Amino acid sequence: MTPEIGNSQKNTGVLAICQGLLLANNSALVTVNALVGYSLATDKTLATLPVTAYFVGSMLTTLPLSLLMKRYGRRAGFMLGAVFAILGSLLCAAAVYIGSFWLLCLGVLVLGAYLAAAQYYRFAAADAAPPEFKSQAISLVLAGGLIGGFLGPEASKFAKDMVTGHAYVGAYYVLIAFAVLSMLVLRWLDIPPLTASERKDVGRPIGEIARQPAFIVAVLCGMVSYGVMNLIMTATPLAMVACQHPFGDAAFVIQWHFISMFAPSFVTGKLIQRFGLRTILLTGVALNVGCVAVALSGLEVAHFWVALVLVGLGWNFMFVGATTLLTECHTPAERAKVQGVNDAVIFTMLVVSSLSSGALFTYQGWQVMNASALPFLLLAGLGVFWLAGQGRRPPPAAV
Repeated sequence: MTPEIGNSQKNTGVLAICQGLLLANNSALVTVNALVGYSLATDKTLATLPVTAYFVGSMLTTLPLSLLMKRYGRRAGFMLGAVFAILGSLLCAAAVYIGSFWLLCLGVLVLGAYLAAAQYYRFAAADAAPPEFKSQAISLVLAGGLIGGFLGPEASKFAKDMVTGHAYVGAYYVLIAFAVLSMLVLRWLDIPPLTASERKDVGRPIGEIARQPAFIVAVLCGMVSYGVMNLIMTATPLAMVACQHPFGDAAFVIQWHFISMFAPSFVTGKLIQRFGLRTILLTGVALNVGCVAVALSGLEVAHFWVALVLVGLGWNFMFVGATTLLTECHTPAERAKVQGVNDAVIFTMLVVSSLSSGALFTYQGWQVMNASALPFLLLAGLGVFWLAGQGRRPPPAAV
């Protein structure tokens, strides 16, 4: 093993732990935010607004945080994200204490900056990785989320009644603990900063970079994978309750959805190396189409379970593939703006899908909502075929 690969593996391990702590944070928020929002909102139709605020906060901060990392390094950006997590959690806890719905929304908005910063874990793993390890580094970092998906809900249930008379305040204190742990783990991150010339070099205009077929398809697949997954996942508990399935069955389905999203990451990078990016991206599209087909075929618990497992697998293949493809579109000097624009687009799609999921389900129904994902999946599939016909070229060498 070369020293370069050894250091890359260490960084990947550090970032995988941080990814697990991020997903513990995310899954805990999913567990408590809607319940807290419902208890605090005067207008109960606004109960899910804190969930949307989370993605809005991420959308607004992802590009500034990327540019900050270009100037001061990855570790500094990740540490700042953890600070936002602590501040946002304190605001949410204060909101529960004083019974303020809008302070809760503000706290979750601030927490969104932590999500925005942490989304760069996958790119940071690729920064210092040799080409033959890049896709594996990205997928292994995402695999860390598997533990977080279980840890967050369990920790929030344990801490729910930690503070007498103020349900769920303890859950927000747990989020602070997760953020502090991530700051401690980040001390072992060792990614060389950009050189002075790379920090000064602005690279090509973003418009020129965005015209690359690889960039277009990477952003398209990342956006569609997250949008379709979030659209279907968000509405699934509502649909299962409407079909009079027990809440325990809905929790079981969502739990397996998290497993299917992150467990494949242990092998996705190797599959990309063996079969190629195009094959993995198209497999991801096909798995998502399979999810829609199963969802349209019935309303038993088994239909929901299989559909959510398929959409989780499809997300993993498309998202890891899109992230790997994006790293081929830029020089080191350009990566801050390219990655920032990419994630800003993805978070915008998350805001749209989280807002539209409930509305589509309520006014159009479960089947129409699922069918609405098919045109976007078709577009992503056509994009991958188009890219194959264009040929992939590396970005010009950095100045």
